[in-house]
Amino acid sequence: MKIGIIGGSGLDDPALLQDHEEKEIETPYGKPSSKIACGKISGIDVCILSRHGKVHEIPPSQVNFRANIYALKTLGCTHVLATSAVGSLKEEIKPGDLVFPDQFIDFTKHRKNTFHDQIGKVKHPEMAEPFSRELRNVLIESCEELNLKKHNKATLVVIEGPRFSTQAESHFFKNFADIIGMTTVPECVLAKEAGLEYASIATSTDYDCWKKDEPPVTFEIILERMHENAEKVKKLILHTLPKISNQDSSFIKSKIRTIPDFPKPGILFRDITTLLKDREGLNKVIEVFYKRYKNKEIDLVAGVESRGFIIGGILANKLGVGFIPIRKPGKLPHEIISEEYELEYGKDSVEIHKDAISPGQKVLLIDDLLATGGTALASCRLIEKLSGQICEASFIIELSDLGGRKKLNLWDVFSIVKFEGK
Repeated sequence: MKIGIIGGSGLDDPALLQDHEEKEIETPYGKPSSKIACGKISGIDVCILSRHGKVHEIPPSQVNFRANIYALKTLGCTHVLATSAVGSLKEEIKPGDLVFPDQFIDFTKHRKNTFHDQIGKVKHPEMAEPFSRELRNVLIESCEELNLKKHNKATLVVIEGPRFSTQAESHFFKNFADIIGMTTVPECVLAKEAGLEYASIATSTDYDCWKKDEPPVTFEIILERMHENAEKVKKLILHTLPKISNQDSSFIKSKIRTIPDFPKPGILFRDITTLLKDREGLNKVIEVFYKRYKNKEIDLVAGVESRGFIIGGILANKLGVGFIPIRKPGKLPHEIISEEYELEYGKDSVEIHKDAISPGQKVLLIDDLLATGGTALASCRLIEKLSGQICEASFIIELSDLGGRKKLNLWDVFSIVKFEGK
């Protein structure tokens, strides 16, 4: 998982961002607003982009929103947290409060607002829920844990800018919206079109100009309030990143049943049949794998008998590639090659058809469990015997203490869920 962060959050500080690297990305839509700071925060991959440029030199109407979102997508981001300043249209939303909008109303006028603008390739994206409900819920939970004042829902009206509202406009917007800003649209629209989970962290800085006992908003007021709240927003993001990173794996882990003393005393058996029968759980597994591999060059998915057939077959179909089985001895009818591996007591082997893989084909290996790594190692060797290239060896569950990953040190390894112990 890689998380994009949009806005001047201050998280590109080298003291926070490990393995810091500035990337300049070219896109079909031009250059993004800034170089993108990539690295790790608490071990989590992040890409940080300054929406208005590094020194806030780009006005709202001139932000290249399409290039920004395209660049984050190209870099492998799956989630986006976007910070912004907003004016409050409601008495109860006070300056300094955090707001997590769930709806928007678009009053922008001059912006490139879709990736689907080619003649002959018409698409009408669904936009009933423009913001990720899951991400919003994680942000809300973080605020509660940090005791930060927040508003869980809001309708955001987005205006073209760069000018602020007239009093007449402000009173008009107040009738049907809660907050007002200049940047979230089309940003959230493009993120949804690109398949990214997107949430806005909006900081209320003022009351626009509808409130008689408050001065009308100015840019200076916004800058002052944003500066006052910068540390709070940074704290929220730092607290939330690990939650997002663990969100999918925690859900999937909750669907896996543990059976003690099976197949022998002292063993905790991780039973995925409860995960497979749960529609949401199974869908989430496929979704995690699909998001990871949909933009990678893969020719075939290889599944290891037997549960690797289930996940691998579904994933291959979703990726639009073929599926090949790696089976236990005596199950394949045509000419095969085999590879032995060590068991606790004795040996076993796996087999593959000789014509399953053409030289140079890129193969993704899928199985349900990485334990001691014997079966996975033998499967990888089978693929390479046929001159296939292993993209990655991927598993639902990894039993970290059993050392299987070390046996696969020649290849990239990914697992969704990790369990300690046997």
